[in-house]
Amino acid sequence: MEEIVNKVAGSALEVFDLEDYYPKGTRTQIDISQWLYEGFLLKEKDFREVLKTEDWSKYQNQFVAIHCATDAILPAWAIILVTVYVAPFAKKVVMGTISDLETALYQEILADIDYSKYQDKPVIIKGCSKKPVPESAYVMALQKLQPFARSIMYGEACSAVPLYKSKK
Repeated sequence: MEEIVNKVAGSALEVFDLEDYYPKGTRTQIDISQWLYEGFLLKEKDFREVLKTEDWSKYQNQFVAIHCATDAILPAWAIILVTVYVAPFAKKVVMGTISDLETALYQEILADIDYSKYQDKPVIIKGCSKKPVPESAYVMALQKLQPFARSIMYGEACSAVPLYKSKK
């Protein structure tokens, strides 16, 4: 019987797994329509009053996305004002959905990585993830890796899709 050899483990192939960079922490979405009259009309005095009485400490160390679930037409300052209250407690605040929040987190994380270890190496961007890695993070990762990698694939080592090959 022949010995089974793991050729992937012995190759120069580098795996770039976005899940490894997924920041731990609770994600929360604040829907400001809850503070609007009938979910659509912002009455400034009432809006400011409800924000003053809200318990913002419940967002302590959380990643927060602020949005409006209705088609209300809001003044630009409305979301900014909510941010004034939640920012002292939250790890990060963005305007938008949880998906927008995840994208913003990965923008920061991917900007801080040293990609030089991938210089002239074949890289596979791991495709399967148990965590909610946004598709936009894969696009960002490819752009960061491309100046360094000899080649880039997507997926798993056993079934990778070629994406890029250096012209060097």
